[in-house]
Amino acid sequence: MKFGFIGAGNMAGAIVKGMTIGTKSYNGEDIFITSKTVTSAAALAAECGGAVCETAAEVVAKSDVLVLAVKPHVLGAVLPAIKAEIGAKTPLPLVISIAAGKSLAYLAELLPEGTPIARVMPNINAKIGASTSGLCVNGFVTAEQKALVREMFSTIGTVAEIEETQFAIFSVIGGASVAFAYLYMDALARAALKAGMPKKQALEITAQTVLGSAKMVLESGEAPWPLIDQVCSPGGTTIEGVTTLQAKGFESALVQAFDAVLGKDNRIGGKK
Repeated sequence: MKFGFIGAGNMAGAIVKGMTIGTKSYNGEDIFITSKTVTSAAALAAECGGAVCETAAEVVAKSDVLVLAVKPHVLGAVLPAIKAEIGAKTPLPLVISIAAGKSLAYLAELLPEGTPIARVMPNINAKIGASTSGLCVNGFVTAEQKALVREMFSTIGTVAEIEETQFAIFSVIGGASVAFAYLYMDALARAALKAGMPKKQALEITAQTVLGSAKMVLESGEAPWPLIDQVCSPGGTTIEGVTTLQAKGFESALVQAFDAVLGKDNRIGGKK
């Protein structure tokens, strides 16, 4: 099986490295990469042992699986330029898009009829093999092809199959929320710095605490609120912090941030 990547940015790099270096599940010689200037493609190909291609058409010609790793606004120009090359292949290649907001229907309009298409939404934690990736496919994707996509993206973390009607929601809680978590950790570390602890040490402690809290939710089966109750003692220090966060609109701010990301994702996809 040959894999082609159109685009060689951070996410494409994370995926390729996860496939070939992190897990060693795939051979670099089966990876073909191109990018706008080819420079980034050449650098990534050199790291993973893959081959750099001068054009997107060349990638299509050499690949059984085609990963579209370009920005959403670029797809409208990239796909029509290679539609004929894709349509000339028998069987049609499996096309995987990681572009935010662009639906299976949108992609299908720009590709030959009958093209098997998968949408995948990984997040930046793919760089350390800890992404949470959302997956949905169209009706032309076989069970074997879906399993292949899951296997590919399992090299950079976990994969959750999502109904496409809920894909925009996933883009918030599985994608943008990573930045929310980083912001939360940085704010706590800065507060600790203000109180007198070196920021590096404070950030390490904060990150470990967030990691442990996430594991507790996943492994204990308990919902967050009962766990909060367990941490808060009557008249204690933690409840002071929790009630202050609530009074300052912590939960409301998160909901508003969720709505803002969801709205932007819908606008990218042409929804009102």
